[in-house]
Amino acid sequence: MSVRTLFSALRWLGMLALLAGLTSCSKPPMFQQDGYVFGTAVQITIYGVDEDKAKAATATILADLDRLHAKLHAWHPSDITRLNNAFAMGEAAQADPEMVAILQQAKGYAERSDQLFNPAIGDLVAAWGFHNDTFAPVLPDPDKIRQLVAMKPTLDDLQFDGPNVSSTNPDVNIDLGGFKGFALDRAAAYLRKHHMYNALINIGGNVLALGKKGDTPWKVGLQHPRKPGAMAVITLGDGESIGTSGDYERYFEVDGKRYCHLIDPRTGWPAQTMQSATLIAPSSQEAGAISDAITKPVFIGGKDTAVHYASRFGVKDVLIVGNDGSVYLTPSMQSRVQWLQAPPHIYRLR
Repeated sequence: MSVRTLFSALRWLGMLALLAGLTSCSKPPMFQQDGYVFGTAVQITIYGVDEDKAKAATATILADLDRLHAKLHAWHPSDITRLNNAFAMGEAAQADPEMVAILQQAKGYAERSDQLFNPAIGDLVAAWGFHNDTFAPVLPDPDKIRQLVAMKPTLDDLQFDGPNVSSTNPDVNIDLGGFKGFALDRAAAYLRKHHMYNALINIGGNVLALGKKGDTPWKVGLQHPRKPGAMAVITLGDGESIGTSGDYERYFEVDGKRYCHLIDPRTGWPAQTMQSATLIAPSSQEAGAISDAITKPVFIGGKDTAVHYASRFGVKDVLIVGNDGSVYLTPSMQSRVQWLQAPPHIYRLR
């Protein structure tokens, strides 16, 4: 992760900590711990539970996130790179039930997004230099990009035969960096199982809320894509998850033009449709995964198709920051937003 990305993530966690910490003088116990997993900052806040119990639960969750990070890493040796190497050689490889379930869930989301969410384009992500901790301001060879796009890798190319996974397309290179939200659902399920029903789980700005902070709903800060700090505060209900995809963390600039890590699979080039896309997934067992994955088709497809793709996943709350800083949002999202840095223009998103 670049220093710029780390500072951005830490600023986000600082805002979240401030919002989570606004309690009354006679506040019940609130435990909060920061971590660093999946190449991003993580924060877990548990409200109204004995500190020892909250601390033990948080340690278990962070350990599981560490395990998943090692398992799913896209360019360090991992179970994912082992699968990708097998696919490139036209061979099958074994995957455990957890991996199979993750891949099948991602495959279903990719189909519903018309492949704008496409975790099979790892070679394209690597070609743009985003399989590194720092990003050099160098454009890739356009011919190489055209060749990679022409291969049309998708998770539909995968074949599952019990524990064996193979690909009919040797150019499938799985990168689940845009699908970390499923880990939010795992953490939430663990907390519920152990009778902790009021918490806020943040993985790199994708946040899932459980219950409330006493009588107050959880509120999170929405990072301004071009300025320090939050541009707004958004209220979350029990079980809801908020996700944002933007061009302001993993990116580089060449000749004053910004190139971010959100690659359009149709062109092979970074999407430049907007500055950021934020949505709130309603409460479900997959709220975290949905809030993360579908910000990609919303961001890549642009504002004209944003509501279309969101509705495919049952999402009504959408907010887009356009390239000129104007904000487009659905009526239901507008009722949740408290502006801290008012945008130049606000439009209704249809």
